[in-house]
Amino acid sequence: MAKQTVAEQCVDILVRAGVRRLYGVVGDSLNPVVDAVRRNAAIDWIQVRHEETAAFAAGAEAQLTGTLAACAGSCGPGNLHLINGLYDAHRSMAPVLALASHIPSSEIGTGYFQETHPDQLFRECSHYCELISSPQQMPRVLQTAVQHAIGRGGVSVVTLPGDIAARPAPERAEEHALVTSRPTVRPGDAEIDELARMVDAADRITLFCGSGTAGAHDEVMEFATRVKAPVGHALRGKEWIQYQNPFDVGMSGLLGYGAAYEATHECDLLMLLGTDFPYGAFLPDDVTTVQVDVRPEHLGRRSKLDLAVWGDVRETLRCLTPKVRPKTDGRFLERMLKKHAEALEGVVRAYTRKVEKHVPIHPEYVASVLDEEAADDAVFTVDTGMCNVWAARYLTPNGRRRVIGSFTHGSMANALPQAIGAQFLDRRRQVVSMSGDGGFTMLMGDFLTLVQYDLPVKVVLFNNSSLGMVELEMLVSGLPAYGTGNHNPDFAALAEAAGVHAVRVEKPKHLRPALRDVLRHKGPALVDVVTDPNALSIPPKIRAEMVTGFALSASKMVLDGGVGRMVQMARSNLRNVPRP
Repeated sequence: MAKQTVAEQCVDILVRAGVRRLYGVVGDSLNPVVDAVRRNAAIDWIQVRHEETAAFAAGAEAQLTGTLAACAGSCGPGNLHLINGLYDAHRSMAPVLALASHIPSSEIGTGYFQETHPDQLFRECSHYCELISSPQQMPRVLQTAVQHAIGRGGVSVVTLPGDIAARPAPERAEEHALVTSRPTVRPGDAEIDELARMVDAADRITLFCGSGTAGAHDEVMEFATRVKAPVGHALRGKEWIQYQNPFDVGMSGLLGYGAAYEATHECDLLMLLGTDFPYGAFLPDDVTTVQVDVRPEHLGRRSKLDLAVWGDVRETLRCLTPKVRPKTDGRFLERMLKKHAEALEGVVRAYTRKVEKHVPIHPEYVASVLDEEAADDAVFTVDTGMCNVWAARYLTPNGRRRVIGSFTHGSMANALPQAIGAQFLDRRRQVVSMSGDGGFTMLMGDFLTLVQYDLPVKVVLFNNSSLGMVELEMLVSGLPAYGTGNHNPDFAALAEAAGVHAVRVEKPKHLRPALRDVLRHKGPALVDVVTDPNALSIPPKIRAEMVTGFALSASKMVLDGGVGRMVQMARSNLRNVPRP
């Protein structure tokens, strides 16, 4: 019986860690690993057209499952292409392992063809980044990498020269049980007791929630009920906390809406739950503030804290809620809910005014109709830029839908690659890529990956022939828009030439039928919607520094458009506000 190679051992360990797909582009130094995948029935090689797509796809898969996903690149330029998607996965705390194959080990340090140093290049976007220079390092290095990615939530990179990968694996190599899930973290009794004391002493409490509230919806609602607290959220917290939330006051940030900004500034105790919200200008500096986070390095790095609590949001609230006294005064909550409803009523009028007759089509209208027509368990992947605005304001969460984007790293071109990773997880689940024309064309080659694997991803292309968010930033800064225009083809015709069902929409009356047609199609499909590049209205008194770096409260920055079905939610919440 032939001895196992290092590449075969590597693939076996990935399979034991739960990896079922390895995304990448083949290449000479990577060939031993790809061949090992070919001969292992438990894992598939997913051939993409660009390694950046491979990293984004793996990151999306990891975000949706919470388990390890993997990607690979050949030596030099091949693995360098992974870096943008790996940055995004790492900043999204998605457990991803990247195999960066390398030049022949004997040539390292000689300026050899395609030589780079992956073990140095990827350090900033990983928890663990090491070079395997001898077969004897396997399997320990790879096992350590797996446990870093899963245990700390983020990226691990293993650099593997092609000649080492092809060598025999060491005999009697020690393989140990792998960590495949993360534990819960409970704060200490002293922190819980101090937090309970602060809650009891406060009259007006606001909860501001991020992605760390995933799995804690019921606990947040129970606590908010007990202390009569309005509940706002950051963009990454929207899908986890907004649905079935009678205390919802919207989202803070440049893309936000409603009364979240007021609620966080007019309370006397602000509780930041599972959020690493980066925009300090939106947070108050004169309010008693508590932060709860499972990542201790996040505590206090955005705002001054009066109490830092290291723990899972769910476990923390399970311990805290029984210890606090129920509050009977709901006037602050009712006032914030009223402000929220009024704020949404104000912007919804701008959206509804002749929107069904406006040509070019309002992008808000596209997002609103898409929200109504998409499946209740759809996965939306969202390009950075104006698509973020439309997703934030129009996609209605329900506890089953998922929304994935480059919300922390802020990369262009993420939506289509992330849709690929999401669709490979479940071909029966509806996956919708909300793509801008700028982001779509940046990695458009991987539209062919949908064709190659017959992935039923639905691409909804917001085609305004411009880089809309960048244009907004320039205009607000007092600069003329320059370098933001795109000369685009008929994307539907391009898709059809590739063998994909596609529709081009230029008039609002054709939009809903086109979306229904595309969403019901069994294979990959695209709808190219020509949207209004002037969909934004800039307030006359806005200052340039307010927009730069997304540092303006949404209450001071008005986007011309509505908020979809959220206005109905706000009306309902106001009618049903819990009263003593």
